[in-house]
Formats: sequence, structure tokens, C-alpha cells
Amino acid sequence: MDILSWWQTLPSKMDPILISIGPLTIYWYSTMYLVAFGIVYLLCSRQIKNNSFNKINLEQFEDLLSWCFIGLLIGARFGYVFFYNFEYYFSNPLEILLPFKYYNGNWVFTGIAGMSYHGGVLGVVTAIWLFSRKVNLHLFVLADFLTAAIPLGYFFGRIGNFINGELYGRTTESSIGMYFPNAGDQLLRHPSQLYEALFEGIVLYAIIKSFNNHNKLGFNSGLYVFGYGFFRFCIEYFREPDAHLGFIFLNLSMGQLLCIAMMLSGTYIWYVGKKETITAQT
Repeated sequence: MDILSWWQTLPSKMDPILISIGPLTIYWYSTMYLVAFGIVYLLCSRQIKNNSFNKINLEQFEDLLSWCFIGLLIGARFGYVFFYNFEYYFSNPLEILLPFKYYNGNWVFTGIAGMSYHGGVLGVVTAIWLFSRKVNLHLFVLADFLTAAIPLGYFFGRIGNFINGELYGRTTESSIGMYFPNAGDQLLRHPSQLYEALFEGIVLYAIIKSFNNHNKLGFNSGLYVFGYGFFRFCIEYFREPDAHLGFIFLNLSMGQLLCIAMMLSGTYIWYVGKKETITAQT
């Protein structure tokens, strides 16, 4: 098999299950999200240990990361419910948190499917805000600290999506395309998960690291929010829109509309951060 054929058929060769022992099944998808948090922990804890960031100690940081993990799960789930499938879950509210569906008079285990990145961001921001009040720090101080590391962790999350064969791209005639079995067709599609892993993960991490500035409140946070929104907005042109939503407005997907909101939010964060910085210096 030549390299091109290997590349294009790679998704069909990947098993989403990492380990299966009896009734215990561990998936690559969930494992990659744990790896993502592990990466953020390693990068941030190193800064605390070498005293590059001394606003909180290691124990407090571990608490903060736990709060963010809970906020991510809650926000991502409810974000999907409200942004992507509100009508369905309004009629079936028990399915929002219960991993069961009611079929023909019986409850059937289906697991919980459907998470929204944008909802996850709102959940994490809420967690950081609550924790910042607990330790008496400005929200942007902690947010700037975390967002310098988050993109690198996010890279692994998108790799998890790729291994899971989900969030695949639109059809293409380019040789970079892949055949995704979950698409239910035999058409080449953009590996949009890999595009996102590269630009929203590696590239955005490198940009923030290059301009990393803790002296201006909100600088890193605004750069992350704007940068992610920009890259995701562009990549959405290669990503298959949600089948039940399609295009929402002016041929833009729901993801793109939310990314416009992110770019505006990033700009606003810079504006507020600049004012707060000037006030603190006077």
C-alpha cells in the first residue's frame, strides 16, 4: 500500500477503544482529554515551582484545575444542549445528564453524547471567576496564567476527536482528504480535526508563548479567546456542519457564529484589561 492510500484510509484503521477488559472499556477520546489536563498541569506547575508565577501555590493550583475540570464538563454539556440541540432536549430534559434513553417502554443505556467547546469555555471561565474570588485575585490574573498553556492541552483533545472518527470535514477532491467511516459514505473529506489540532493547538500555543505577557491584565486571555475564535472560524469552512443545524445565517455554521462572539469577546477582554492595568499603575 502506498503512502497516499494509507493516509486516506487511516480513519478506518483506528480503534476508538484504548483498553477493554471485561465490562471495563477505556476510550482514546476520554484518555486524550485527561492527557490534555495533564499537559496543562505540567506546564503551569513548573512555572509555580520555579517561581515564575507566585500568585498561588501548587496546592491552590491543583484546586483550581479541579474546579476547571468540573466547569468544563458542565459547561460543555449544557453548551451543546443550548447551542446545538435545544429543541430536542427541551422535550427530553432527562437526557441532558442521564446516560439513558427511553425506547419502547424501556430505558436503554446510550451514554452521554454531545459536548460543545464554546460551552466548555464558559464553564471554565465561570470556574476561574469563582476561584479567583476565593483567593482574592483578579479574574484575568488566573486566566492569563492558564491560557498560556491551554492550547497545547487542547491539541490532544482534537486528536481524541480524530481517533474517534468524529467532527470530520467537508468533502474534498484534494489528496489530503480521508475516508471517514462514520460519515456513512465513500467520499474524501477534510481531516478538520487535525487542522484544529494544529492551528488551535500548536500554532496558538506558540503565538501566546511568543507574546506571553503577565504584566498586562487580560493580554494572554484576550489573545487566546480571539486567536481560537479566528482559527476555528476559518477551519469551519472545511468542517462538516452539524447535520441537524446546517448553516444558520449568511452560510455560516453555528460554530462560526460562536467564534465571531469569541473574537469580539477577546477584543473586549483586551480593552478591559488595558483599563484595569492603567488603573493599577496609577
